[in-house]
Amino acid sequence: MRATWRRLPAKLHEVGWEPGLVVPAADGTPLITDHYFPRTEGDFPTLLVRSPYGRGLPWSPMYGLLFAEQGFHVVLQSCRGTGGSGGTFDLWRNEADDGLATVSWLREQPWFDGTLGTVGPSYLGYVQWALALDPPPELKAMVVQVGLHDPHALFHSGGALHLETALAVGLGMTYQHRGTGPFLKATLRLQRRMREVSTAEPLRGAHTSALGVEVPWLDGVMAHPDADDPYWRGASQAESAQRLRVPTSLITGWHDVLADQTFEQYGRLRAAGCETSLLVGPWTHTSALQQGWPEVFAESLAWLRAHLGPDASGLRPTRVRVHIGGENAWRDLADWPPAAHPVPWFPTAQGHLTRQAPTDRAPLTSFRHDPDDPTPSVGGQLLSRTAGPRDNSALEARDDVLTFTGPPLTEAVDVLGPVSARLSISTDTGHTDVFTRLCDVDAQGRSVNICDGLGSVRTHGEEPSQVTVAMSHTAHRFAVGHRIRWQISAGAHPRYARNPGSGESAVDATTFTPVRITVHADSALTLGADAGGCEGGPAGQV
Repeated sequence: MRATWRRLPAKLHEVGWEPGLVVPAADGTPLITDHYFPRTEGDFPTLLVRSPYGRGLPWSPMYGLLFAEQGFHVVLQSCRGTGGSGGTFDLWRNEADDGLATVSWLREQPWFDGTLGTVGPSYLGYVQWALALDPPPELKAMVVQVGLHDPHALFHSGGALHLETALAVGLGMTYQHRGTGPFLKATLRLQRRMREVSTAEPLRGAHTSALGVEVPWLDGVMAHPDADDPYWRGASQAESAQRLRVPTSLITGWHDVLADQTFEQYGRLRAAGCETSLLVGPWTHTSALQQGWPEVFAESLAWLRAHLGPDASGLRPTRVRVHIGGENAWRDLADWPPAAHPVPWFPTAQGHLTRQAPTDRAPLTSFRHDPDDPTPSVGGQLLSRTAGPRDNSALEARDDVLTFTGPPLTEAVDVLGPVSARLSISTDTGHTDVFTRLCDVDAQGRSVNICDGLGSVRTHGEEPSQVTVAMSHTAHRFAVGHRIRWQISAGAHPRYARNPGSGESAVDATTFTPVRITVHADSALTLGADAGGCEGGPAGQV
């Protein structure tokens, strides 16, 4: 690890290891736990790390060894039904009770000094929020890395199923805790069968052959798209952040599949007056723990040392630090999002973007989307190896993808904060999805995705309907000579399940209808940016 990352801090302590400890849950279920500790006399604070992905690689070295070397007891535990722990894993339903039972066990350990912190990524962040619903008095700090608090939003948004994410999570939860070999074998099998599974008619149950086993909770999350469905009762831990007083550090990447959840967490913590910090890097969900690990580890270690001990020397002077894409630089900010002037851009029939607002709702252009040849997903906020910024040129050459592009910029334009699109759409079938993306086009014509979002639209006759699509957040500099591009299509497959075009459930549909989609003039792309640098054509026409 040190040879790979090189920027990790020097080891301060030799580490001891107690594997296979049995922690009883409230109902007596055994939760298998490993204990890492400094082989040094004295008291040290404790970190609780609860994982459904096993206790071996990469969790043992990245959390057990590295943090114990820096002067922490680390309790690494397999969640119920995983990694040898008893019971059955049931996404989200047991984490609060099992976390509190583990803290009760800690109180009985002679090495526990009464000071507790939590740390971990993804679902290891969810278990932290679950514990924080009723935080034990010993809990003094949390570090949520690329973390989850709302399972429904992980699997559904804008009326669409996040199909590729659902399959990837199902794979990880089923196999990763069994070891590297079974996990890699299952990953390759899913990759080979992705197209077969993602285009199955119906979609319900088709994943079983690709995953090799039935995953009952995955059937449940795919079949319940409505957040208000009783199925999701108790799933979201948003309430934790709304009233939390435990100092909490948040870490994400611009292309993290959970980035929007992190920004929601930050907003709730700030509104609650909780001490918090935010670090956003140029990372995907997985690269934050790979290429980004030196920054992520340093940020996490500084926060834990400051709030579980007396050493605040590593803390940043500002609450927020973000990486600026296009500039490849870090910027310290007082808060997120920073104050910015919303700048609307409008599409034209010629494929341009203009700052001049339209005078009518006239149709601009249309395209035909065929679910049997769905528009493919390229990069973005994914869990797969294809996540992140990618060249969209081949995608944008398709007949079912629209682009509206500004001129070469005469001054750099910084976009910091949330990006959104208001789309005025009519269709010939009454039902469609609309995928909208912000891209940066360089001087050579390479179009790279910055941020995006998807919304479902229902229309009536020829009258257009409006939908506002949140396109996540960004911090990006469009350089001099680059162009701002707005990309619009009817999907990104298999990132999102195909819309059948009939109003039928995407999970149960067996008939898929091609749809013609028309974009109207009163559509707009809104960026939080300085209006400077936007000249470059005739007045009002760029």
